[in-house]
This record gives sequence, structure tokens and C-alpha cells, in this order.
Amino acid sequence: MSTAYPWVEPPWPDADLPRDQLQDRIEELLGSTNMCVLATVESDGQPIASPIEYHADGLDIYMLPDPGTPKLKAMLRDPRVCVAVHHAYHGWQSARGAQFFGQAHILEPHAEGWDHGMKIFRWYEWMNDLGMDTSKPFERQIARIVPDKILYTDTWLWKQGYCAKQVWQRD
Repeated sequence: MSTAYPWVEPPWPDADLPRDQLQDRIEELLGSTNMCVLATVESDGQPIASPIEYHADGLDIYMLPDPGTPKLKAMLRDPRVCVAVHHAYHGWQSARGAQFFGQAHILEPHAEGWDHGMKIFRWYEWMNDLGMDTSKPFERQIARIVPDKILYTDTWLWKQGYCAKQVWQRD
């Protein structure tokens, strides 16, 4: 039995978290870190996973893939993606993360949604960190990931009487 965290021992609760609370926890996770792993599919069916910076707007995730990269080419060819976001793991009491399954929408500069996406992504800070001219956002594609399904894991939920694995589905 765990002395410090007795609630991580079985039997574990299996209750579903109310949808509004689940969505709030997912948004909190997205707001507490800004790195993820983006999984795409190569033209030969080979999976490719890439770490990439993101910023979120609700449950939508915005990222700025470099032009010509395998991940951008893959999203343009096949928009199905999986994004993994997680906190550092320090034992079962700290397991927290989510997998986002959905579609990548590649927004061309100045197309509908591009200006909003650039505001969400915080282009100014990104360009400033790289020593680039910040007088205006650079004109490149931005990826908006829209989830259809999210698998959320949070073992702290056991302490509150809920299952650690929760599923969010788009209505």
C-alpha cells in the first residue's frame, strides 16, 4: 500500500466525470504546458511523431509547423492526426495527460481563421525568441487541430471518486 498516496491502490473508481468538468480539466492541461507530440502518417503509411510547440483556444490546438517538414507534408496529404500532451511523471499519483484524435486544418496566410490562429499561437513571442523582426507576423501556414475525441488520463481523479481514464467526444 502507498503510504503517501493510499488512493492510488485498487480498487479504483470507475465513475465518469461530468462533461463540463472534464472539458475544464482538459483545457487546464492545455494551458499548463505548451509542448506536445504530434503524430501524423507518412505517404507509405509509416507513423511519424514530432515534438512541437502549441497554444490552445478551448480544445482546439494551434501550431506553427516549419515549411517543407515531413509533419506539414503529412498533414496536407492526410489531415488525420493524434496529439499527445502530458505533464511530467513522478509516479502513479502524478499521471496526467491527454491524447487528441482529430483533423488538422492548414490555414494559409490571411485565409479565414489565420489571423485568429496567429493571435492564439503568440507569434510575437515566438519570433522575438528567434531574433526575428516582430513588426508584423511572418506569413506562413498555421495548423489548427480540431479534436473529435480526447482520451484524458488523470490519476488524481481516483481521489475524488472518478475513473482516471475519461473520454471526451465531440457532439
